[in-house]
Amino acid sequence: MKKITLLFLIFSLVASAKNKQPNVLIIVVDDMGWSDCGFMGSDYYETPNLDKLASESMVFTNGYAGAANCAPSRAALISGASAPHTGVYTVSPSTRGKSKTRRLIPEPNTEFLDNDLYTIGDLFKEAGYVTGTFGKWHVGMDPLKQGFDHNVGGSRWGHPKSYFAPYIIPELEAPEGEFLTERLTNEVIDFIDDNKNEPFFVYLPYYTVHTPIQANNKLLAKYEAKQGSKGHDNPKYATMIESMDINVGRILDKLKTEKLDKNTIVVFTSDNGGVYGITEQQPLRAGKGTYYEGGVRVPLTFKWEGKIKPGTTDMPAINMDFFPTFKEILDVENVPHHLDGKSLWPLLSQGDELEERPIIYHFPIYLQNNHGAERVTRDPLFRSRPGTSIRLGDWKMLRYYEDDGIELFNLKEDIGETKNIAAQYPEKVKELEQVMNNWLNEKKAPIPIEANPEFDAAFEAKQKEKALNK
Repeated sequence: MKKITLLFLIFSLVASAKNKQPNVLIIVVDDMGWSDCGFMGSDYYETPNLDKLASESMVFTNGYAGAANCAPSRAALISGASAPHTGVYTVSPSTRGKSKTRRLIPEPNTEFLDNDLYTIGDLFKEAGYVTGTFGKWHVGMDPLKQGFDHNVGGSRWGHPKSYFAPYIIPELEAPEGEFLTERLTNEVIDFIDDNKNEPFFVYLPYYTVHTPIQANNKLLAKYEAKQGSKGHDNPKYATMIESMDINVGRILDKLKTEKLDKNTIVVFTSDNGGVYGITEQQPLRAGKGTYYEGGVRVPLTFKWEGKIKPGTTDMPAINMDFFPTFKEILDVENVPHHLDGKSLWPLLSQGDELEERPIIYHFPIYLQNNHGAERVTRDPLFRSRPGTSIRLGDWKMLRYYEDDGIELFNLKEDIGETKNIAAQYPEKVKELEQVMNNWLNEKKAPIPIEANPEFDAAFEAKQKEKALNK
């Protein structure tokens, strides 16, 4: 009897120690713009559950994605490393757009993270967590080979064929007509049920609100009757936003019902800016695929009741910071590759200001313009041409490799990046170029320099004129 009692006591102590480790839920919405939720200023999209979550969280008004489009942003979050380290710069290939309009040979793109790379999933597993990913993976063929114990709907694919079952992509069994966002949420709730007695890590990269834009018809009439504002006026897209919000609320309610809410860290963000032509991020410029603020600035919140004080901060943070932040929280000593982000834990836990550091994006490739943003990007043919951007303090600079072009903006005075003031501030350009060059050299970042023999200036000019006049 004494032996049984002792074993029970040991088991209880082990279980209690496990339960002291916080559960972690990271929610990543696909293509949701910086202002596409109520707590970030939208009057049109309705997100009551996210608004409540934000009221209980630290909200980063200067939250940044790891890149301006899907795969490289996710690679940055999952690896904690920048694009020059992973080689993932875009959704393949790097030769996007018409060859006759590309002056340079772009650098090759790496489609997926290596299966041997230590991921954020591996980090949690090393700390004794059960790990699950639910939704869009996009940085490999199989998350189970990249640090996760459980996978629902994750593979190489970047968007579904349909949000209504049968989905085909992703391959998931579901009742006919069931909405994909709801199916993934059901799976997360089941996962919590199965693992509520041990620490768990849920990575929830919803496929929504990526195209195809398919309305939840139960909500459509409301938005069709509602007046749009500030570039938010797409009723079908609005129903996808609200459907996501409803399902986030279901997960938060589940955590509360199971009395797990006080010991669960909840992070909410998006993988890149909203798709211009579907939604706008006024006053930010442009959208997904560009390295203007509308392409990379995203909603970002952190909640941990009693540990993270709710409020708003204007300190810049990027999704590469998640990895070192949780490394510190979990007290995992060694990670077998370089981490390019910084731990946010001193700010989250103590309110300590972080040391000023540059936010740098390197994009040595091409991404064509196909979202109606011809008049808000630098030229009408490409959302991004080869270049590097840097934000340091209030200053933002973009450098282009085709023509050595420079754009300089003061975000405090011109958040919309409407006026290029490079000519007025040559010393600031020189200062930022030095920081940028040091970073590029440190990362051994490849710079495209080889001329494209297929480039045709006359053809390019005609294509630009055609794009602007359509």
